[in-house]
Amino acid sequence: MLVQLVPSQTGPPTSTPLPYTGNPFLLCWDDVLLFSKHSWSIIGILLPLKTSLGGPLDELHPSARNLFCVGLHGFLIIFQLAFLISLPFLTAVFVWTALLYVVVVMLVNLGLCWILNGNENFLKSKVNIGDEGEDNEDECWIFLNGVATGKHWLQANIDRLSLTFRRPVIGVHNRTYGIIFDLIQCIIERNFVYPTLDIRNSYLLIKERLLQDHHKKVILLLHSQGGIEGGMILDWLLSELPHDTLQKLEIYTFGSAANHFNNPHRTSSAMKASQTETIPAPRNDKAVRHIEHYASDTDFVARWGVLAFHHTRNRYMGRIFIRSGMGHLLNQHYLNSMFPLDKAGRVVEKNGFMDQEVIFSSAGAVERAREGSPVEPVSLRRAESVLRAEMERRKSKVRDFSRLWEYRNGGKPDY
Repeated sequence: MLVQLVPSQTGPPTSTPLPYTGNPFLLCWDDVLLFSKHSWSIIGILLPLKTSLGGPLDELHPSARNLFCVGLHGFLIIFQLAFLISLPFLTAVFVWTALLYVVVVMLVNLGLCWILNGNENFLKSKVNIGDEGEDNEDECWIFLNGVATGKHWLQANIDRLSLTFRRPVIGVHNRTYGIIFDLIQCIIERNFVYPTLDIRNSYLLIKERLLQDHHKKVILLLHSQGGIEGGMILDWLLSELPHDTLQKLEIYTFGSAANHFNNPHRTSSAMKASQTETIPAPRNDKAVRHIEHYASDTDFVARWGVLAFHHTRNRYMGRIFIRSGMGHLLNQHYLNSMFPLDKAGRVVEKNGFMDQEVIFSSAGAVERAREGSPVEPVSLRRAESVLRAEMERRKSKVRDFSRLWEYRNGGKPDY
C-alpha cells in the first residue's frame, strides 16, 4: 500500500467552492450534501475493532471504564435521535408544554454528559516518561480532542501522546454532549464560526505559552472536531500575534473535520515567488513553519473535512498524508498505525505506515524542495529533475517527509 502526500497550495486558482466565510446557511447546506455523499463511510469510524496494540489506552479496549463510556454513548444516540424525531410533533401541543419538554430533555442530556465529562477544563498526562520530559522543558505540547470524548478518553489520548513523544501533554477538554449533538456543534462551529468555551480556553493557553520566552516551541495536536477548533484558534492567533512569535508554533492534525486551515506567507515577495517558476529559499516563508495533516481515506470525518477541502488552492495549508484504511479513533486507529508501541511503551522504529512508499505529484516534489534543506532558488524544471533522480535512486518513505515522526521517543528534528 502507498501513502499519498499532498502539498499545500494544490488545485488551480479557479477551483474555489463557497468560501468558508460565506453565507453560513449555504455552508450548512453544503455540509449536509457532503455528509450524504460520504455517509457510506460512517461505519468505518469504529473499524477495525482490534485493540491488542494499544491495550488499555485504546478507546474500545474491553475495560470497565471504556465499556461504560460506549454504553452511555449508545444510549445518548438513541435518546437524541428520539428527541429530534419528536420535534415536529411539538406543534400539536401548547407552547409552554413544548418548551418544558425541551428543557427537561436538555437537562437530562447535560446530566448524562456530566458523568462523561467531569468538571475539569484541562488535564495533564500522567504516564511516566522518565527524564526525557525534562530534556524538552522549552517545549509545550497541547492537545485538543474530537467528538464524543469525555474525561476518561481524553486522559487516554494525552497519555498515549505523552508515551509516543516522551513529553508532558496538556489536554484542553472539548466536552462531549453525545455524538449527535457533537455533530451539530461541529456544523455550527465551522459554518457560523462560533467559538465554544474550549476554543476560548485553548486560545488563551496557546497564546500565553507562545508569548513566554522560555518556550521555544508550542506543539498543537488536533483530532477530529479539534481540527475545526484549531483552525479557528489559528485564525485568531494570525490576527493578534507577530509572525516571528508564531514561528514557534507547530500544528499536527489527525482526521481533521475542519473546512479550512490558514497559513499566509510572511511577505508579499514570498507569495509572489510561490506563484512563479522559482522556489523560495527560506523554509520559514509562512507564518507557521510546520503544519501536517494525517488522514485515512475511508475515515468519514476526514472525508467530510480535510479530504473534502484540501484540493482548493490556499484553502487547507500544510502537508497532508493520506493512508489507505478505515478508523477515526485517535489511539486505536491513528496512533497505533503511525506510532505503534513496544512492550516497554516506546515507538517501534520499523512499522507499516512510516515504511510505506510515498507517492506525490510534481507539485509535491516542489513542496518538498521548498520545505527541505535550505537551498538557493532554482527553476521549477531543475528542482523536478533533481528530485526525480533521487526518487529513482531510493524509494521515498513516509518517514522521510513526516516531521512529526522525528519527535518520537523524545527525539528532535534537525531544524
